[in-house]
Amino acid sequence: MVSIIIVNHNQKNLLKQCLRNIIEAKIDLSVEIIVIDNNSTDGSSEFLSEFKTQALPVQVVLNKQNSGFAKGNNQGIKLAQGEYILILNPDVIVLPKAITKLAKFLQTHSDAAMVGPQLLNPNQSIQNSCYRFPRVYTPVLRRTFLGKLPGFKKELTRYLMLDWDHQETREVDWLIGACLMIKKEVLNKIGLLDERFFLYFEDVDLARRIWQAGFKVYYYPAAKMFHFHQRLSAIHSTFPSLFSKITWIHITSALKYFLKWGFKKNKKGQE
Repeated sequence: MVSIIIVNHNQKNLLKQCLRNIIEAKIDLSVEIIVIDNNSTDGSSEFLSEFKTQALPVQVVLNKQNSGFAKGNNQGIKLAQGEYILILNPDVIVLPKAITKLAKFLQTHSDAAMVGPQLLNPNQSIQNSCYRFPRVYTPVLRRTFLGKLPGFKKELTRYLMLDWDHQETREVDWLIGACLMIKKEVLNKIGLLDERFFLYFEDVDLARRIWQAGFKVYYYPAAKMFHFHQRLSAIHSTFPSLFSKITWIHITSALKYFLKWGFKKNKKGQE
């Protein structure tokens, strides 16, 4: 069984579309859906309270506060009955057979603990969804004009894996948390998502722990999904975002990550 866990916060319309899409995909596996709503104020909780479908078993948890991405997913994982956990954002559109392909990949690769699909932008271009582990200054380059300077472009090319066309299956350092399928038995060994991360870097941390435990993380482009992604912490100018709440959440998570793992080279030696 695959347990699909969707953590929602104020994305009612996308959530409706996501749930409808999963049902219409007619997945040829045993599937359950677990929706965790993190105290939405846009009518999501009212929609979920009335949501019913005969197509798939659905559990809904309505939190009274926004406890964060990691904690919300952990709530779902604890309820999950499946041997495979699919962490899925509400802004992801599941294409036919994609979930089946991810599950079969984990079934046939004993060394794989986690796999992610090729995520596509609405215009069908390939979205960045797999990365090399960050260096301590990588987040700064990503969010200021410094990343555009010639001397720093090489680091962003390394981090974003721009030296590769993303068209074949390969091991990767980590995958974006918008869509991740993980073996539950591995989570039972290494632990769930680290709830110290309210938002951001919980996916990087999870991948680090998977590699540390001797398992692998794979990018699998044969499985494709659309992701209507707007990176909340993205910036298009030097200074305004420094005063954004979401930017400081990201910076705080980055600091927690590097304090946890240290500032030296990663175990895989890809720094």
